[in-house]
Amino acid sequence: MAPFLLLPSRKRPLPALPARLEAAARAGFAAAEAAWPEGCPAPALRAAAERAGLRIVLLNAPPGDRERGERGLGAVPGRQDAFRQGLAAAVQYAREVGCPRIHLMAGRVPQGADRAAVAGEMEATFIENLRYAADILAQEDMIGLVEPINSRITDPQYFLNTPQQAAAILEKVGRPNLKLQLDIFHCQIMDGNLSRNLETYFPLIGHIQIAQVPGRHEPDSPGELNFPYIFELLESLGYTGYVGCEYAPKGDTVEGLGWLRSYWESRGLQPGGTRKATD
Repeated sequence: MAPFLLLPSRKRPLPALPARLEAAARAGFAAAEAAWPEGCPAPALRAAAERAGLRIVLLNAPPGDRERGERGLGAVPGRQDAFRQGLAAAVQYAREVGCPRIHLMAGRVPQGADRAAVAGEMEATFIENLRYAADILAQEDMIGLVEPINSRITDPQYFLNTPQQAAAILEKVGRPNLKLQLDIFHCQIMDGNLSRNLETYFPLIGHIQIAQVPGRHEPDSPGELNFPYIFELLESLGYTGYVGCEYAPKGDTVEGLGWLRSYWESRGLQPGGTRKATD
C-alpha cells in the first residue's frame, strides 16, 4: 500500500495551494490530491510539486455551475456539452501537472425531482458520458474515477451514493480505465460491512480515501472504524494505490498526524512510509 497522501486542510488552511504542497512534503508525504486547483495555473502547480518532491495523483473534473448548486455533471441530463468541455479542461490541466487520475463527479438529482423517477435517465446519461470520458482518457493513459457520496449526511441529492450502484454502472460502461474511488467514510455511512465490501469491490478500486465515522476527523479520533485493521486488510488484498486523508482535522493539521506516525512506526516504517535502514 502506497504512502498516505495529504489533502488541503479544512481547518486553518494555508493561503495558497503551492504552500500546502510544501507543508505536505514537510509532514512526510510523497503525493497529494489537488481536487479543484482553481486560481493556480498548471505550470505553477507543477513547479510547486517538483520543488516539494510531491506527485499530484488526483484531480476532480470541474463541478459545473456552483451558484446553481451543481456538484458534477456526469449524470445530469442536458449538461453533456458542459461535461465534455469540463473534461477537456481537466485533461489538459492533468497532462500539464503530470496527474494520472481524474474524478468524474456524477452530480445531483435535480432539486424537487423524485430520485426514483429520474434514476433511469440519469444513469443513461452517466453511462454515455463515462464512455466518452474513457475514450478521451485512454488517449492520455489516464484513469477516470467515480465516487459514491453518501446521501444520508453529506449530500442528500447526490446521484451516485453506494458502491453497489457504482459497480453496476462501471460494468455497464465496460471500460478498463474507469475505476471506483472508494471513500470509506461514505461507504460506512451508506452500507457498513466494510470488510466484505472491500473484498467484493477490490478489483474495481482505483483510489481510496479515509475518515473516521461519524465525525469525519482523523482515523484515531473517536468513532466506529478500526483503521489499523482496515489498513492491514488492504495490504492483505494487495492494494498498492494511494490512500487520501479526506478528513477535517479536529485541530492543527500537522499535529493531528500523530496517528499516521504511530501507524508507520507499528509497521517498521519511517515517516513518509519508507523502510527503516537496517544494520
